[in-house]
Amino acid sequence: MSWMATERFRTRTAPDGLAIVQELVNTHGLPGHGADLLAGLDVARHWLQVVAGHWAKVHGLEPPEVSLSAADLDALRELRTVVREMLAIPPGQRSADPFRATGAVLPRAQTNLVSDERGRVAMIPAGTGANWLASAVWSEILLAQHDGRWSRVKLCREPRCRVAFYDASRNGSATWHNVRVCGNITNLRASRARRKEADRSAQEGH
Repeated sequence: MSWMATERFRTRTAPDGLAIVQELVNTHGLPGHGADLLAGLDVARHWLQVVAGHWAKVHGLEPPEVSLSAADLDALRELRTVVREMLAIPPGQRSADPFRATGAVLPRAQTNLVSDERGRVAMIPAGTGANWLASAVWSEILLAQHDGRWSRVKLCREPRCRVAFYDASRNGSATWHNVRVCGNITNLRASRARRKEADRSAQEGH
């Protein structure tokens, strides 16, 4: 089992269960890396089954039920859009209130609070299929907002990429999901623009 959508992009995954948030965003298709994993019911069911099982394993839980209907698929796409919009906000400007940050009507989520033999309380996502995923995603976002990890989940700055990645740099300044890929593309584009501007200025000077 793995975070199959994110691993296509060879980028760092968020720690523990928070990676499921990143994983949802990274189901989008990108040339050279794969198709949209929410494009149809069959592929979406397979993705959700793998991801839900991996999330449960990370938390030491039994895999949840992951049946999906056509309406569930629409809900997953809506959820992906909302979370992507949240990540598009610069970390320093993100609101702790996602309703105010996006202005969107968010999918409903439900969780159960349970405690273990040590007295530690955990949130367990409720529901099945798309409802379960929404519950897991919002639970992980809430926890990450409170422990400081949320600011490190970002979208790649390259406009034609926008892969979600986890910034593990010491000062939290990373901007690309993969420096060798998107960092080089951005730097090459900027270099070409500078040369073009220099050539234009030289021509105007004659």
